[in-house]
Amino acid sequence: MAATASLAVSAEQLPRWSDLAGRLAAIAAAHADAAFASSLAAEDMVLTHAIFEHDLPITVFTLDTGRLNAETVAMIDRIAQRYGRAIEVVRPEAAAVAAYVAEHGQNAFYESVPLRKRCCEIRKVEPLRRVLAGRGAWITGQRREQAVTRGELPLDEHDPVFGLHKYNPLALWTQDEVWGAIRSLDIPYNPLHDRGYPSIGCEPCTRAIRPGEDLRAGRWWWESSDSKECGLHAGNLSAIPVSVVTTKQPG
Repeated sequence: MAATASLAVSAEQLPRWSDLAGRLAAIAAAHADAAFASSLAAEDMVLTHAIFEHDLPITVFTLDTGRLNAETVAMIDRIAQRYGRAIEVVRPEAAAVAAYVAEHGQNAFYESVPLRKRCCEIRKVEPLRRVLAGRGAWITGQRREQAVTRGELPLDEHDPVFGLHKYNPLALWTQDEVWGAIRSLDIPYNPLHDRGYPSIGCEPCTRAIRPGEDLRAGRWWWESSDSKECGLHAGNLSAIPVSVVTTKQPG
């Protein structure tokens, strides 16, 4: 499978794809319990394809917050149908969600950054902490050009939030490189990307971006750009930001 996938990539893209495959293989060799947290967005579908096509022993999981778009949830079955491998679905504690809604309301995250972050903590951070417990490493699909909070994103780092090794193998990739791989390898992707969503999160907290806006402008759009992390990557907030690029949408 790996040779077929590599041959399908253009000569220009081959170095990036080969480097990615090598990085993932090295991670799997160094950490038998490595896990990849997929948001089911474009970058994460590239990583999922690489992991499954190279038959790497890396656990792939996603966080179903209970507020995802139907198109995002549908990606779970599309992955199973395409690759013949199911990904693990991790959900928040129902009691914690119910308590938050009872005290603050279903959409309290619009009211303040602390209430939004508390919602993210319950629906995303706690489930992630649960699935990462006892593991030595996890993998993300973050890229430097996505946001000012990711401008200094390293390829690998110690995660002070969850206390394990963290790998960001797509950190140096551009959006064009991501979509080049998706088109060359016919990788399934979330149809919301075709509707102006370069970054996809929970439905009430994500909108399509406008021409000229940065790639994560549609995430928590009512907040300032330097607060747009949910807690999964809280360590990003201590990084020195660099400029964020904007590029054309797929299609």
